[in-house]
Amino acid sequence: QVQLVESGGGLVQPGGSLRLSCAASGSILRVNSMGWYRQAPGKERELVATISSGGSTNYADPVKGRLTISRDNAKNTVYLQMNSLKPEDTAVYYCNADLVPSFGRWNLQSYWGRGTQVTVSS
Repeated sequence: QVQLVESGGGLVQPGGSLRLSCAASGSILRVNSMGWYRQAPGKERELVATISSGGSTNYADPVKGRLTISRDNAKNTVYLQMNSLKPEDTAVYYCNADLVPSFGRWNLQSYWGRGTQVTVSS
């Protein structure tokens, strides 16, 4: 009843840019925080950036100054603008949202998208 769908991934050269989008849809009362995580082959999933409903942001050290998270509350959509990309940014990027669904118990739930591949290579 609630889905998160990522888009915008692809292949880019080092120093290039990509813009990821993630839209939450379905039976949703409200969306609290949203965020991006990534996982490279053979590594654990790690936090990239988060943004609160009020616009407060938090970034992992490796992406500070290069990646920017933003959101459109009216569209329940979160974005990740990725600039000055490096090969070490190569990973599957997953969208996350902490939200209250309009079904069942009205408790805060965590939802994940299926991921979108970002490859940085020359």
